[in-house]
Amino acid sequence: MRYIILLSFLAISCSTDYLPKPKGYNRIDLPVAEYLALADSFPFGFEYSKHARILKDSSWIAERYWINLFYPEMDANIQITYKPVTDSIIREYLSDSYRLTSQHNVKAYAIDESILELPNGMYASFTELEGEVPTQVQFHVSDSVDHFLRGALYFKTATKNDSLAPVIDYLKKDIIQLLMTLEWR
Repeated sequence: MRYIILLSFLAISCSTDYLPKPKGYNRIDLPVAEYLALADSFPFGFEYSKHARILKDSSWIAERYWINLFYPEMDANIQITYKPVTDSIIREYLSDSYRLTSQHNVKAYAIDESILELPNGMYASFTELEGEVPTQVQFHVSDSVDHFLRGALYFKTATKNDSLAPVIDYLKKDIIQLLMTLEWR
């Protein structure tokens, strides 16, 4: 009896029409990029994605003009911090910005910093981090006299960064649009 069951099982399972399944990837539909102007109530202005919501930073250390550009469809967040510059405190802000970026050296296998020349004559530091890091893009810009703005991209998901690559590239373009349209008020 056992042999009959084993033989029938082998006969059913050994068909010749087996095809391996191809690797599957999540489908990520990204929206068309459209931009809106930031409200005049901030000491800075820029264009941000129509697909993002502006939320006030609710962390316990948040200051008045700290905001989050939240992308609900992508579960992504661009945290933006602003500080007015007084006297020689700009060095402290720049040092903090570089320190916060370098903290990712433990998990990052590449940190690529580039300097972007903005249409308004300022320069922005734009840093891309590769590897399983919590933030994939960080940036800062200042006029060295009155204003300092810093930002970082975060995802609220445990998905690996290589799977998020199309979304990260999409959001990099939004960040560059933000920087290219930045103005101080």
